[in-house]
Amino acid sequence: MKNSIFLIALLLATSVIAAQQTPVERDSTKIQTLDEVLVQSIRVKPNAPITHSNISKKELQRRNLGQDIPILLNYLPSVVSSSDAGAGVGYTYLRVRGSDATRVNVTINGIPYNDAESQGTFWVNLGDFASSVENIQLQRGVGTSTNGSAAFGASLNILTDAISQNAGGQISNSFGSYGTRKHSLKFTTGLLNDHFEFAGRLSKIYSDGYVDRASTDIKSYFLQGNYVDENTLVKALMFGGKEKTYQAWYGLSKDELEEDRTQNPYTYDNETDNYWQDHYQLHWNETLNSNWSTNLGLNYTRGKGYFEQYKEGRSAMDYNNLIIDDSDVIVRRWLDNHFYVVNANATYQKNGLEITSGLSYSDYTNDHYGELIWGSDLAAGTSIRDRYYLSVSDKSDFSVFSKATFRMSESLQAFLDVQGRFVSYSTTGLTSNRVPITIDENYSFFNPKLGLTYTFNSNNSMYVSYARANKEPNRNDFESNGAAVKPESLNDFELGWRHQGKRFSLNANVYYMQYKNQLVLTGALDNVGEYLRENVDNSYRLGLELDARIAISNQMALNSNLALSQNKIEELIIDRDGQLQNLGNTNIALSPNLITTHAIEYAPNSQFRAALIGKYVGEQYLSNTDTAASKLEGYFVGDLNLNYELKLNKVFKSVVLSGMINNLFNAEYVDRGYTYLDTWSGPIASEVQGYYPQATRNFLVGMTLMF
Repeated sequence: MKNSIFLIALLLATSVIAAQQTPVERDSTKIQTLDEVLVQSIRVKPNAPITHSNISKKELQRRNLGQDIPILLNYLPSVVSSSDAGAGVGYTYLRVRGSDATRVNVTINGIPYNDAESQGTFWVNLGDFASSVENIQLQRGVGTSTNGSAAFGASLNILTDAISQNAGGQISNSFGSYGTRKHSLKFTTGLLNDHFEFAGRLSKIYSDGYVDRASTDIKSYFLQGNYVDENTLVKALMFGGKEKTYQAWYGLSKDELEEDRTQNPYTYDNETDNYWQDHYQLHWNETLNSNWSTNLGLNYTRGKGYFEQYKEGRSAMDYNNLIIDDSDVIVRRWLDNHFYVVNANATYQKNGLEITSGLSYSDYTNDHYGELIWGSDLAAGTSIRDRYYLSVSDKSDFSVFSKATFRMSESLQAFLDVQGRFVSYSTTGLTSNRVPITIDENYSFFNPKLGLTYTFNSNNSMYVSYARANKEPNRNDFESNGAAVKPESLNDFELGWRHQGKRFSLNANVYYMQYKNQLVLTGALDNVGEYLRENVDNSYRLGLELDARIAISNQMALNSNLALSQNKIEELIIDRDGQLQNLGNTNIALSPNLITTHAIEYAPNSQFRAALIGKYVGEQYLSNTDTAASKLEGYFVGDLNLNYELKLNKVFKSVVLSGMINNLFNAEYVDRGYTYLDTWSGPIASEVQGYYPQATRNFLVGMTLMF
């Protein structure tokens, strides 16, 4: 039924488009403006009282040699990225202001990308997606109202490739350490008959990983068809792919790390994660007149996959008595989901007033089940692929918002944003541990935001803002905390100053993020390598962020950013070894107090560019207990990025050569780990701590042929 509704909507939209065809002279600025409407409702403009960074296609492509988007964004203020395999390919992670992926709202053309149930973002399902991105905006803090799960640390808004007026394409190949390679082919027809453009990309990425047997094999595609008229833009997109990733979820113990930091305890040949995901989007933007514009977005995402594991000497009860006690088994744990989204908004602009109002509705269904695909001693009547657990989930998310920007005087601009969000989540059945799970929860959230921007002159402005956000627990929270888990709320206060000069620019801001019932990471992992969380009554994140650029000369520039913060639980009460303990004021796990990046860029001409980049991340704790055993030392990593473009006049327009030397100074560092010290004490807890070693010095080189 849902598929039918989606197809009918596609056909209706296509019919309307076909009725509007009239040849006109295309204006590239007009087309670009129409393209930007896709994200207008959730993005902010440069003078908005929201702390943000913009990343262009050119900036992404300089380092786009196969690593995932979190790695490409690693140099932004307050950002820390990591990967299981250690080399930036496969399962990669992004944290902003100490907040993990479940708290960073990600949208693609305004469509929510976070998994609705786990709230996480799985970049491994978007292989080489940076090759199809026009630009990205990262809003730190709550930001403006967005679609999907609430932003509790940041929101990341991705806009895919804009329309190209001219036909062309590119062939990209890159190679590097640990058998890493990326092969990509892109094309565009340019505008046909002044109205139509078709474009696409096919990619394959493979890496053995820095960690043994942490290989990743990703195949992906991106296709889009565009129709553009004087005031109309319609984009139909299909993108997705398939990944196969060998498990490195549980890192290494301290002894294993010291013995051989590249080893992987998993030795079963097919200890792999396998997932397929396909996205279908339709966007219809219409400029009705000089004051009014509208945008409609439809999405269907199909995801399905499993990870396979070999386990020795298992109990029959753990597998629904499909085996005899003490049997060895091979199991597959499946996710099978469908995700539907409708976004609609309208914008009114006149005399310095801009009002955007809209709504978003999504519905997500997911089947969780486990299959037995082999057993050393099967019980009578057991067949291969019999299921030993099943649970069925459904989540709907409806939000309405209205935001306005208006001038109060020549120098003072105000911003007001209100959102109502209504979430319904239910699931029944058994967890993978065969524990009954029954959830039937409904949440109603009101999220106001307001701010002021005062412009002193053409170079200087200040802003102040307040934003409130509320967030529901995810499935893992219910599994680990039961009915006791609570929704969380956040009050975010931001004060900033922006200076834009000819030679020097600076963005400076102070933030105070005050949480109630924050679901903080405990440092422990569940049985699929995801961090467990628990509510704490009162906590906060207080910080200073500086982001500067200095043009030393016409050929050389210095880019620097600095983030200083305190991330505190005001009173931590934990249940350790069956006893409640009050540890008082403690640091929030996996939240470094210092993150800084400095880059020197040298570009003697338009063809060559070199950048030497250094990043330091200060010490952090793996648990919330401030226990010395859980302290992770700070680390410094240096990278070198080189780009050269050779202009040609014949078959190819140009050849672009790129290179990255990552971890130039060969540091042996760990940027992430886990521990059970929040719930256990004594030597046992320390012995089961784990660490994720990142790659030592490694390289990537690539060549792109433009035609």
